[in-house]
Amino acid sequence: MLSLLLVSAFPAAAQQKFACVNTDYVLRNVPDYANAQKRLDKYVEDWTKELSEKQSEIETLRAEYEQESYLLPDNLKKRRQDEIKSKEQELRDLQQQRFGPGGDLDKKRAELLKPVQDRVYAAIERIAQEKNYGFVFDKAGSPAVLFANKKFDISDDVLESLGYKPGAQNAPPEADEQKKKPSNPEMRSRDADGRSRPVREPANLKPKRN
Repeated sequence: MLSLLLVSAFPAAAQQKFACVNTDYVLRNVPDYANAQKRLDKYVEDWTKELSEKQSEIETLRAEYEQESYLLPDNLKKRRQDEIKSKEQELRDLQQQRFGPGGDLDKKRAELLKPVQDRVYAAIERIAQEKNYGFVFDKAGSPAVLFANKKFDISDDVLESLGYKPGAQNAPPEADEQKKKPSNPEMRSRDADGRSRPVREPANLKPKRN
């Protein structure tokens, strides 16, 4: 029974038309996406600075306490310790708010990047329907695509469909693509939060416990 099913499936698969697209290349040639990425990077820069300033404030309070603690009565020691612990908790809460799951960074990604990505996906779907493609693979770093003939690459078609001139100068050589295997996690997980190139989040600022 299994053999009969496999045999019968091959003719149907052979009749399907296939195409591939490089979403990294497409997004690099969409000005709206580059502008949105710059805005997102600015938010990350500001939030990182905000966290660093609060971390410095905690370190200053801790240093002052260590220098003066031997002169302080127990009640003042307790008050200063509680102040430091409160500041540390505020820092942890702010880290979670800015860069935690579902936090400000994820919200800004969805707000700024996802609309452009949705336009790209809509263009890919439109071209696939017009040309009757059964499958369209994303070759932007996908390990499943080991080889893709250029004539089946619809990346430039997608750009033209969006109203942009294909930027051949931005297309990496096929050999370099195989070596670098650029990834596009946002395009592969658009239902989750929609990202393009990963934004580098700040190192985890873990305040020391007193």
